[in-house]
Amino acid sequence: MDYSNNVTYIENFGVEYIQFKNFIKYEDVLVHCFSTRIGGVSNGECSSLNLGFNKNDKSDNVIENYRRISRCLNIDLSNMVFSNQIHDNKIKIINECDRGKGIKIESDIIGFDGLITNRKNVAIVTFYADCVPVYFFDPVKEVIAISHSGWRGTVKEIAKETILKMKSEFGCDCENIETAIGPSIKQCCFEVGEAVFREFVNKLPWSESYCKKSISENKWLINLQGIIEQTLRNSGVSDEKICNSKICTKCNKETFFSYRGDNGKTGSLVAVMQLL
Repeated sequence: MDYSNNVTYIENFGVEYIQFKNFIKYEDVLVHCFSTRIGGVSNGECSSLNLGFNKNDKSDNVIENYRRISRCLNIDLSNMVFSNQIHDNKIKIINECDRGKGIKIESDIIGFDGLITNRKNVAIVTFYADCVPVYFFDPVKEVIAISHSGWRGTVKEIAKETILKMKSEFGCDCENIETAIGPSIKQCCFEVGEAVFREFVNKLPWSESYCKKSISENKWLINLQGIIEQTLRNSGVSDEKICNSKICTKCNKETFFSYRGDNGKTGSLVAVMQLL
């Protein structure tokens, strides 16, 4: 596939994933990735690197897939902490006592689409199959965050909420925050009805410039990645610290799980970050 200049494609132990070029320079203190669907043991609609336990897959397969991605990143499986996403804009601060929640032990992290931590060896994990993963790293305060930004989260500006939380809880400065926007459905494939379009223009009037009429009657094409980029700018993040993968999951459904591309029968991708 045609990867943008903003990401690096990696194959390790047969597992394929991507990393963002603006984060790679911090590899001594930070490990991260966005998974693909390639290199796992799952079958059928979840073939092959499905990382979602709530999909049409065997839990043993999912566990093995996590073992594989953990091996690639040199992350202990028990360090992982899962989000429990509801397409809102709530952010949860994570620490050592949360390790293993969702993967090793039952999780009490309910209703949060964003995770933040400043603790080392705590791997935050969020889930995707067209929605937009947004990564944050403050190398000065050593704080990481990932936010799951579906269209509802994008309207509610979860990226802005994440930055506000980083500032209020950890004293982060927007001038220092590096961000990345991962593979997700792009404007070419994100067709919505009039009601969704109105949600955007009523709540974020400036977002109308990121929407265009579809050839289908009463349908619109919305640029979620572009709206999130602008939200980051509006929040004080400079252009040089916004790394947009510019990859469409639906256009590249042979590489990434895509809810729309796979007609709802698909697996889950993950965004992972951990401080070392």
